[in-house]
Amino acid sequence: MPADTPEPPAHDLRALIPEYAALGRETTLLNPEPGDPGMKESSLGGALLWPADEPWPYCANDEHWTSVYPDNTQVSPGAVPMVPILQLFARDVPGLEFPEGKDLLQLVWCALIHEQDPGPVVPRLYWRNEAEVVAGGLLSEIPEVSEGEYDEDHMPERSALSPTIAQDYPSWHDLSQDTLTLWGSRVALPDEDCNVVGTKVGGWPAWTQTGNWPDCESGHRMEHLLTITGDMQLGDCGGVYFFRCRQCPGLPWDWRYDCY
Repeated sequence: MPADTPEPPAHDLRALIPEYAALGRETTLLNPEPGDPGMKESSLGGALLWPADEPWPYCANDEHWTSVYPDNTQVSPGAVPMVPILQLFARDVPGLEFPEGKDLLQLVWCALIHEQDPGPVVPRLYWRNEAEVVAGGLLSEIPEVSEGEYDEDHMPERSALSPTIAQDYPSWHDLSQDTLTLWGSRVALPDEDCNVVGTKVGGWPAWTQTGNWPDCESGHRMEHLLTITGDMQLGDCGGVYFFRCRQCPGLPWDWRYDCY
């Protein structure tokens, strides 16, 4: 087990309940650490390798705002630039299956607060080919974030990544009541599960509330792509969870948010 992998709970469900152990999936923990990663490096909150022929994305939602301490809000009308959240190169996350011909995943979101479901941020996800982006030239001017422009809870600290592989297991939130009842008839269920909580790729979502898996428009249950949690406040210590469907053309994706 890698050194950075969290230790399993003292009452390990994998030993107590074989059926639970069978649900293990590989995950890549991203382990963000404050740093100054370049645009050709995987990062959380770092500069993105953005193509010159694609304008930087803006959020034009009419109902976005930022909180102002202690209890009032400041409305931010008009279009605002989205902020870099995550950049992953295939070479750094070999456990992540990229679409054919792609080797770069980028995620941005509007770091203001939004009322609409499924959560406070508005994200956009992009799959790219690094060589094609470099060959076509890079966007020369990416909007900078000024202090006070965005909700600080939704802004990641610029961080380098040190990915490590671990085995991940579902949280109680992803177990059916029938399964919990069955297992409860065999052993006294421990208070802890073996779900890895942190910013990660693959594995199981690190829900803080009841699981809420999306289906694509064709009715397929989507696969967990990545979880971002613990590296930003995200409301009251919440998480943002991304999913994708690999059965449909275009690889549709969706996302969910929860908090305590």
